[in-house]
Amino acid sequence: MSLPPRLYIDFDGTISAMDTTDMILERFALPEWRAVEAAWERGEIGSRECMARQVSLLRVTPDELHRMVLDIPVDPGFAGFVALCRHWDVPFTILSDGLDVVARGVLGRLGLSPPVLSNRMEPAGDDRWRLTFPHIDARCLTNAGNCKCASLEAEQRRGGPAILIGDGRSDFCGAGAADRVFAKGRLATYCQEHGIPHVPFTGFTELTELFHVWLPVLCRNLAAAE
Repeated sequence: MSLPPRLYIDFDGTISAMDTTDMILERFALPEWRAVEAAWERGEIGSRECMARQVSLLRVTPDELHRMVLDIPVDPGFAGFVALCRHWDVPFTILSDGLDVVARGVLGRLGLSPPVLSNRMEPAGDDRWRLTFPHIDARCLTNAGNCKCASLEAEQRRGGPAILIGDGRSDFCGAGAADRVFAKGRLATYCQEHGIPHVPFTGFTELTELFHVWLPVLCRNLAAAE
């Protein structure tokens, strides 16, 4: 039996209108977070070490963080895209190298509860936090907290097409492991520079139009192959 495709959708800058981790750090972290960011940009540390150190610099209570999450804007076309996926019974998973409490909070605000594979932000008393990595992979070449290529490779072993939708640096390794890539921003540039086949898009309104044509054809082809 041919299995349906599963979509793996990045959160920060793809579903959300901006990088929510930077937004939180700007507002609530001690100034040292910028030096950590600079070390990551220079390639001196991986994203896992970068984020763990930055989260330890946050000074924000759970209530303050929750109130901020309620105000995070999302791509205005995302709701329509979700409706189309539901119509064709195509599941999707949020695949993020960001913070789970933020992704789950924003999605919950939208009435959604898809699987979220992300780094886990845990209270460490008062206004302090720590970051853990339930989806770490020792083979990850970028030392990411959440190795996206490992998730996409696992989906391929399951037997269904693995589709990546993303925008940034954390999606680079996953792009090489996906059966199909829909890319914007830095991910689109990366795919173009490295010869990775991809479909460029600017937002979920455009992506919904693309999927409105592409998804029925894919689903019919899979049904015919059963």
